[in-house]
Amino acid sequence: MSEAPPTDAGQPTNACPECGGRPETARGETLCGDCGLVLSEYRVDHGPEWRSFADRDTDPKRTGAPLTRSRHDRGLSTEIGRSTRVKGRKRRQLTRMRRQHNRARIPTKRERNQVYAFTEIRRLTSALSLPERIRDHACSLFRSAQSEDLLQGRSLEGFAAAAVYAACRVASVSRTVQEVTNAAKATEAEQSAAYDAINRELGLPVGPIDPAEYVPRFASELDLPSAVERRAREYVTEAADRGLTVGRNPSGVAAACIYTAARDVSAGLTQREAADVAGVTPVTLRATYQKLRDGE
Repeated sequence: MSEAPPTDAGQPTNACPECGGRPETARGETLCGDCGLVLSEYRVDHGPEWRSFADRDTDPKRTGAPLTRSRHDRGLSTEIGRSTRVKGRKRRQLTRMRRQHNRARIPTKRERNQVYAFTEIRRLTSALSLPERIRDHACSLFRSAQSEDLLQGRSLEGFAAAAVYAACRVASVSRTVQEVTNAAKATEAEQSAAYDAINRELGLPVGPIDPAEYVPRFASELDLPSAVERRAREYVTEAADRGLTVGRNPSGVAAACIYTAARDVSAGLTQREAADVAGVTPVTLRATYQKLRDGE
């Protein structure tokens, strides 16, 4: 086994220990260009171990969870966890501390209402398969409604459902009133009254619902081919041009267009199936269907 040549005074300190050549670094590896000896194969990253995804985060922090609008305190409060390894006196002490901590964390009735409503909003958005942006916007709407004293004499469940439906309307996410009501703990009358108050007092930027928003989801739930969906979109455009969408239920119009398109390609869709997926009656569907056929 050959020994490494002795290092003389004229040789650089970072020379190859085998042949005395000059090492080269490329793609995280340091190797000798003369004999090919690999001196180092791992590159040490001396930068921070955290990453910040905020748009304008000039002073990033490494501690704490990200802020969220779906919590009454935006997620800034601490929690005393539970452990099965703690027994006896220590466990009873932690239970008392946890109870007192929860009381101090939610000191007022206003914040207790927020905690209950935000929990209901998170449950609704999960049941309706809605994204987090809808959940956060719904919580912001409820907070604004509470700041404007719109909750007096109305149920918290109704305002939670109305906030979710309003957030869907603002974001153009297709969810019908009946779908939200079926998943909510409030009645349709409570939800309607709360939504009217939110829309009137907060001035939501909502307009008429486009029936085309419902077509892809209804077609997917009915397991229809893509040709039916494309044809249904054409019928929606035709109905809008002829003024058939004015004063009509948009989900009913979408269901009628899907049923008409399915009849064109013989997809075997019944009026009852199309009406049920849209949450309307077959009578409502037939009214738009007859109008579409009369124009042919």
